[in-house]
Amino acid sequence: MKSLYKGYKWEVLALLWVAFLLNQADRQVFNVVLPLIKADLDLTDVQVGTIATVFNLVYAALVPLAGYAGDVFSRKWIVTISIVFWSVATMFTGLGNSMLMLIIMRSIATGGGEAFFGPANYSLLAQYHKGTRSLAMSLHQTSYYIGIILSGYVAGYLGERFGWRYAFYVFGAIGVIHGLVLAIRLKDKKKDFEESEDKNRVHFWEGAKIIFRTPTALILTIGFSGLIFVLVGYLTWTPTYLYENFGMNLSSAGFHSMFYTHLFAFIGIIFAGKYSDILAKKKPASRMLVQGIGLLIAAPFIVLMGNSNALWLVYIGFAGFGFGRAFFDANTYAVLYDVVPEKYHSSASGIMLMIGFSVGSLSPVILGYFKPIIGLSMGISLLAVVWVLCGVLFIVGSKFYFMKDYRKNHAGIFKE
Repeated sequence: MKSLYKGYKWEVLALLWVAFLLNQADRQVFNVVLPLIKADLDLTDVQVGTIATVFNLVYAALVPLAGYAGDVFSRKWIVTISIVFWSVATMFTGLGNSMLMLIIMRSIATGGGEAFFGPANYSLLAQYHKGTRSLAMSLHQTSYYIGIILSGYVAGYLGERFGWRYAFYVFGAIGVIHGLVLAIRLKDKKKDFEESEDKNRVHFWEGAKIIFRTPTALILTIGFSGLIFVLVGYLTWTPTYLYENFGMNLSSAGFHSMFYTHLFAFIGIIFAGKYSDILAKKKPASRMLVQGIGLLIAAPFIVLMGNSNALWLVYIGFAGFGFGRAFFDANTYAVLYDVVPEKYHSSASGIMLMIGFSVGSLSPVILGYFKPIIGLSMGISLLAVVWVLCGVLFIVGSKFYFMKDYRKNHAGIFKE
């Protein structure tokens, strides 16, 4: 039985890996075909930025409820129903013929469906992987990179050949099929689900209290908000940046804007996941220090990718940006779960995601507003300032707060 469990935990990783790939691919489809939607429906930069902003605001508003649900109900069924719901909404997005319908089907329905995926997904993976948690989380994160690269090219290709609506039809249909696979193969880890978390004692706002009374978790949430602000701005507008500033066709812009960043993020996260675990065995605070250093490394590359006239320099900027951010990605949930009691993992994840995406949701519309004023090049370059500030905050936090919160959690002295 023990060997069967060991094998199944990697199947869980594989199932959730594909689900997360589809989650991120689906999210990027809109950004890739954005120029076609804008032209077809005669929308302004601020209007298309607003659609992306509302998506992230809806996600942020619902994700705390999703986190609470993940601590109370079956994580398997939350993940499964979520992927089916957002995939159906994605297909209906292809029928949109106005900004209002795009907001209803893309921003509200799809954003709401995706909100319930994240907390339950990460918590379920963490249940099955304890000694292999950072490795599993890092491998899981690679699906994010591959999903965005894949959608960057495929959505652009479908949009150019068949029209932007078909990109939504195809990705939505694939998501529904994988939802059926999850319904059959994915299982809750019953011992943890039924016994160890004492679910009747979990209250909705306790996840928020844990975040705000744990300095390390609060610093992590602030840094995560800065991370998402930059990433959402980058993901929303970079395909358009290459399309307009360098005269690329849509599939090329979609591919090149995502490929170099996420290829090097893929490399970086495998490296970071492995060595973060090694460093953390000697000094757990190393995880947070690594995150801060990663943001500081990435910041100059943001300026390079946004402020270069030569494409090869832009690509170097993309690559360095992706490699540096991978050190943050590899440790986000490992840091959170190190300082937050296990029974609140999903709830605390939900609060962190809510705050992060609330802040990040502002990025598309802000860049859309300033696009005709200072240009996308300058707007993208200025995002580097956010990561410099967050990087410094993390280095300070790793020195003064992490070990106190780590010992408090591992000694079991949180008041409940």
